Amino acid sequence: MAEKTNYITQAGYRRLREEYEALFGVERPRVVETISWAAGNGDRSENGDYIYGRKRLREIDRRINWLSKRMAAANVLDPGAQPDRSRVFFGAKVTLVDEEDQERVITLVGEDEADAGAGAVSWNSPIARAVRGAAVGDLRRVRLPSGEKEYEIAAIDYPAA
Repeated sequence: MAEKTNYITQAGYRRLREEYEALFGVERPRVVETISWAAGNGDRSENGDYIYGRKRLREIDRRINWLSKRMAAANVLDPGAQPDRSRVFFGAKVTLVDEEDQERVITLVGEDEADAGAGAVSWNSPIARAVRGAAVGDLRRVRLPSGEKEYEIAAIDYPAA
């Protein structure tokens, strides 16, 4: 089954690639060397270095496999090249104001880049789906775990091309 398209910014793709290269080129060879050394020490059934090394190798291989699939499905987009900057699309930095005049700034990014604490929300999150296509001054209702909220789009900003 084909993976769904993974929209991602250039910076997000670079971070995935760096993690992949660090695991594949540095971490994995170091763990393989440790396992090889531990295997040469005799009884493997009670050899902690061997047992935990094999466990760590499986974790690394799983992560490498996941990263390679995500990178293969990646569709790298440049938000700075967005021709219509008057509406909210992928990569937009959006300033929202709720009913209590509380301001919230979010950036719509790919699933692999999402970090809600830093204001980077997944392109597929409920709040991002609600504001997609909106222009400054539009009101959008969002269903959140804490209940429904209405936001006004106060500003839309895109990075420089």
